[in-house]
Amino acid sequence: MNAPAKLCVTSAALAERLAELEEAPVEIESIEPLAGDRGATEMKRIGYGVPLLVRYRAADVARQAVFRTQGPNWFGHDRRSDRACLSLLAADTYRDQPRHIQVRDVGALRGSDLVSLRATGELYLITDYVEGVLYANDLRAIDERGETTTLDLARARALAAHLADLHAEPPIATEPEVYTRAIRDLLGSGEGIFGIVDSYPEDFPDRSLLRRIEELALDWRWRLGRAEVHRLRRTHGDFHPYNILFRELLDFTALDASRGGAGDAGDDLAAMSINYFFGGLRNPDAWASGHGRLWRAFFEEYGRRSGSSAVLDAMPPFLAWRSLVLASPAWYPDISRVVRRALLDSAIGWLERGFDPGAVDARVRAVAELGPPAERPALAHATR
Repeated sequence: MNAPAKLCVTSAALAERLAELEEAPVEIESIEPLAGDRGATEMKRIGYGVPLLVRYRAADVARQAVFRTQGPNWFGHDRRSDRACLSLLAADTYRDQPRHIQVRDVGALRGSDLVSLRATGELYLITDYVEGVLYANDLRAIDERGETTTLDLARARALAAHLADLHAEPPIATEPEVYTRAIRDLLGSGEGIFGIVDSYPEDFPDRSLLRRIEELALDWRWRLGRAEVHRLRRTHGDFHPYNILFRELLDFTALDASRGGAGDAGDDLAAMSINYFFGGLRNPDAWASGHGRLWRAFFEEYGRRSGSSAVLDAMPPFLAWRSLVLASPAWYPDISRVVRRALLDSAIGWLERGFDPGAVDARVRAVAELGPPAERPALAHATR
């Protein structure tokens, strides 16, 4: 893997680039890591970069922007061209995403300067800045209360409605190969199932489950990759609680659309809903009054808005992928082994027998019946 880039961009270089974008003189007021919305009980430990919030004045008007770069890691971003893809794809596709931040510039680094793509180093991305609180904070609050509020349920429905509307239209590129690649990347990309499995440590105690998930997922590639290309839809591609900013009531903005904004609608539903299931596994006694209510509201609203349940048919491999992320010691080092095992067992059950959102209550109850977390043994393979 390449050594991490040494980023030493000066405020003068930023001011010069922003001045070109603003077509006015720019004065930088502050540059700081955009990490102030992380909670004290945060469990997610790694990401794909640390964005910087740049506050500046242009023609004496206060403005804000976000300066983004990526560093090398084991999720398929080890080559400079891999990281270039992230920024270029964002520049090409963010404009097609509703209620999404917009790219203002894309370029690269050369020493301490921001320059065009000729003879460059790492790429950068400047997007809009929007106010808001991560939706993950809402879920943490439910963890603490053990129950949902009326606003919690309304927000889950609003997210489902947004996805139903997003999925109602085909993407800009409608060639069948677009869907085939989406399914191939689900398995074989550095961020997909194979890449996430490779991030597990060699001494992980349940490695046999990881192999079983890979074997079953490969069968789903053959079920979906070329046989179901009619399922191609416009997607967000990474629609999880850390990529949603809420403001007042139901006003939200999505961040960081991924994977070209095209694929299977089940990808987006799995990315969000698995977090409700995750909350239930960590606090199963409050499932009925807490995350379980969000789970039901989310799927009910999507079904009502879309008028179809066909999306559920393709969800197992996407749920398995997201389960692997949540169960990964690299991403979530502090969860109990029983929760990790429940996630992996559930993934196997969905891959083997399909997905029914109404059947997860039994899985959560099974975890609750095992007693306090320290006393809970490993679970048997999940049913639907």
